[in-house]
Amino acid sequence: MPKRFNDAKATLTLAWPIMIGQLAQTGTAFVDAVMAGHVSAGDLAAVSVGASIWTTLIVTLMGLLLAISPLAAAKVGAGKAAELPALTQQALYQALITGGIAMLLAHALLPVFDHLGLTAEVADKAKRFLAAVSWGLPALAISRVLYGYSSALNQTKPMMVIALIALALNVPANWILIYGHFGAPALGAVGCGWATALCMWASALMWWLWIRSAAVYRGTHPFDTLRGIHWPTQWQLAKLGIPIGLMFFIEVSAFSLIALLIARLGTTAVAAHQVALNFASLLFMIPMAIGTALTVRVGQAVGANDWQQARLIGQNGVRLGLLVAGVGAALTMLFGEFIAGWYTQDAAVLALATQLLVLAGIFQFSDATQVVASGVLRGYQSTRLPMLLHMLAFWLVGMPLGYALTFGFGPISGMGPRGYWIALVVALTCAALSLLILFGRLSRARLRQHA
Repeated sequence: MPKRFNDAKATLTLAWPIMIGQLAQTGTAFVDAVMAGHVSAGDLAAVSVGASIWTTLIVTLMGLLLAISPLAAAKVGAGKAAELPALTQQALYQALITGGIAMLLAHALLPVFDHLGLTAEVADKAKRFLAAVSWGLPALAISRVLYGYSSALNQTKPMMVIALIALALNVPANWILIYGHFGAPALGAVGCGWATALCMWASALMWWLWIRSAAVYRGTHPFDTLRGIHWPTQWQLAKLGIPIGLMFFIEVSAFSLIALLIARLGTTAVAAHQVALNFASLLFMIPMAIGTALTVRVGQAVGANDWQQARLIGQNGVRLGLLVAGVGAALTMLFGEFIAGWYTQDAAVLALATQLLVLAGIFQFSDATQVVASGVLRGYQSTRLPMLLHMLAFWLVGMPLGYALTFGFGPISGMGPRGYWIALVVALTCAALSLLILFGRLSRARLRQHA
């Protein structure tokens, strides 16, 4: 027990700044939803529908660039930190390219909003919101790579500080651009997009300044010598990053597609779904931070060829994730109506959101388990099979079941938005169990190979 406690403590020491940083990042979406919701239900619906595509893009982008974390951690564990500048610079090249492509893709997807059954006003606001916020994608990509490099060196506090400053900037930026203060036009939901893009570029600048000035990065940061593109390293990053990006896309696109399909049920259903999803996303940041810390710790153990330690770190990490999930589930289920009241005072939205938050509390256990197990497997540099398992869970189980439960199919009566949330519980449980089985088999196999 003391050994497990000490190991969990080591994971939390690395993870808690990530938790706060990720909560602050998600807090931007929370602030957007709350401030837009107090303009009108239509503005909240526009942010919700626009964020369904926006979130898919940013989460997929972050997944594509996540390969820097296990690769850099393995070099640190192997005592090869001197190789970090070249590796990180190659990852930054990828960030610029993929961030630019994601921005162009966001603009190409704008016509989608005209075909979702939205009112003309909501569709127009959603399009302009997405167009505005997409200008921050290249900056987000740069920040993601620099954060991965920093965490591999066990430096996670910069993410916390930078994310908190960005959140603090987002509130007045929203206040000015949403409501029209200091001579700015009152842009409503669209102002959220411009404020978020501005804060993303501010974050990228803060990362650059921090890494350039802090003594701990001297000798390893990627800014001193400009190197050309090294194709073998690009392939190494892509071989790990593309499956991670696809895995993230599979999961988040399922959630985003739900928001788009629920748009058929009207503004109340869309707004209530956004309330439940936004708060669930806040809670998700905690086990996600644990998974990120586990990627680094397991990756360092793998780099040092300490396979017993890698397995131990992973097992204790899963237990820690379940403990955190239990607390989050209890809070969500007990205080659902109070939480929904943060977002809206519309009686219909409040009632439906309270019901959805109960289901959001239930799936905390499966969601926490699958994201922690995924982080452990990334530390082992195993990404392709987890991607396939996510695909099976979300697209072959969750989405068809969700459609049937929501809109009705054959003898099944439509349950409205609740149907998709029940299907999400089922899909996340399938993903969690399959990833745990994979971790157990992989860790035992590596132990046997290196016995």
